[in-house]
Amino acid sequence: DLAQMVADGELDAQYIKVESEHSAMAACIGASATGARTFTATSSQGLALMHEVLFIASGMRLPIVMANANRALSAPINIWNDQQDSMAERDCGWIQLYCETNQEVIDTTIQAFRIAEDKDVMLPVMVNLDGFVLTHTNEPVEIPDEGQVKKYLPDFVPQVTLDPKSPITMGAFADPSFYMEFRREQERAMEGSLGVIKKADEEFEKVFGRSYGGHIEKYNMGNADIVLVTLGSVAGTIKETIDLMDGVGLLRIRTYRPLPKQEILDALKDAKVVGVIEKDVSIGLGEGALYSEIKGLLYSSDLNPKTLGFIVGLGGRDVTFENIKEAVTLAQKAEKEKVKEVTWVGLK
Repeated sequence: DLAQMVADGELDAQYIKVESEHSAMAACIGASATGARTFTATSSQGLALMHEVLFIASGMRLPIVMANANRALSAPINIWNDQQDSMAERDCGWIQLYCETNQEVIDTTIQAFRIAEDKDVMLPVMVNLDGFVLTHTNEPVEIPDEGQVKKYLPDFVPQVTLDPKSPITMGAFADPSFYMEFRREQERAMEGSLGVIKKADEEFEKVFGRSYGGHIEKYNMGNADIVLVTLGSVAGTIKETIDLMDGVGLLRIRTYRPLPKQEILDALKDAKVVGVIEKDVSIGLGEGALYSEIKGLLYSSDLNPKTLGFIVGLGGRDVTFENIKEAVTLAQKAEKEKVKEVTWVGLK
């Protein structure tokens, strides 16, 4: 659709068709370095093929925005949804945002440019949406008015660009005397982006009337002894399930990188059991990446709820009401007795 819009003159942009995702990200790096507002999209093996250059994009502090349709990684060959592709890239220096609905995908993509291009951030943003569950599902959405978008997101004015008339070096060599400082500054920018992400969502609500809570969404948390934690579209299934239950809440993580540590801890302060439901697994560790991080975060705090990890939906397997009920039942059991720390839910 974007290619057709460019061809028809509806979009003032250049559409570049290259031979691989590795080259696609390299082209984005070149375009962004010259000051162009830059966007691409990928998924699964394509994201994995980009791995090398993802670090270059973030290390050069280029505000690229990329949509990633979360899909499983081969082998065995699988084109359906899980989140192992983006989890494998969590340490590459990109801001990572996860969406529950297609409306949120549209709105978050607009917000992503504002976040990435903030002069105190200047980092690429990955907008994650679940493959097939969102990408191949019809859903009513409101397309933001172009005039309102321009009001919210003015033209990008880059601070530093590659220009033959004013030559500079970008992505230069850094020996051990400098490399650590570059990485520390990158980490500071990532940490500082938390405030920018939250403000971007607040300002978006003022213009468009929609907000997604900034970094996290709390659902039915008022009297919840059990809190389920998740990323992405599976939150919808969890909400529908726990609506029929008492004492069970949901914490949906929208901002995964940078991880909003204090907000997560504040949200979980009254929980007796925390159950992390996710569509990925760290092979060899035997648990999901989000579970490892939530568990570590709680361990370093004064909070001491029982923690459980639930691996679901790998390779596109449906996550059903029954699966969520099984997780809740185990969490309820954990309040009274010792249960297995990590459970694969929905196995045959």
